[in-house]
Amino acid sequence: MEAFFVSTGLVAIAEIGDKTMLLAILLAARFRRPVPILLGILVATLVNHALAALVGELAAGLLSGPWMKWVLGLAFLGFAAWALIPDKLDDSEAPPALKAGSIFLTTAVAFFLVEMGDKTQVATVALGAQFHNVPLVAAGTTLGMMIANTPAVLLGEVAATKIPMKVIRWVAAAGFAAVGVWVLVAG
Repeated sequence: MEAFFVSTGLVAIAEIGDKTMLLAILLAARFRRPVPILLGILVATLVNHALAALVGELAAGLLSGPWMKWVLGLAFLGFAAWALIPDKLDDSEAPPALKAGSIFLTTAVAFFLVEMGDKTQVATVALGAQFHNVPLVAAGTTLGMMIANTPAVLLGEVAATKIPMKVIRWVAAAGFAAVGVWVLVAG
């Protein structure tokens, strides 16, 4: 269960202020239908993070050795530094216009694509490598994503103005740094 709880906590904190959270706020403001948006985020995150955790687990299995703890530990310390950099949603990452398609499909596709290469996806790869438990890591990171994005969708733009992003970035950085040090010392 450690894999689940660590994955949930790290992603829940790291996701606040992330570009995918900004996308969730944008979708909520644009479509004003929280249920299909939340379901789209859930499905996109489950698929994306299950694949990321699997990649991490496979890479760790192929690259095992004493030096792997250094790679993982330093990666988490890198995530700590990355968490301190504010994200901005580029115009090119805005979701496509809704035509005859569903809000759910628009959200799922947009969220999946924007999450590619995002710090929470990369962290999920590292968590998969660390814990070797794809189901628990994917479930934990998905729950963390939902914990952070559900209020963003339900409260929309108000959530972005009320959350102290600088403090949240420092807390996320501290969480990633703690895991990095733990991997280096205990691993």
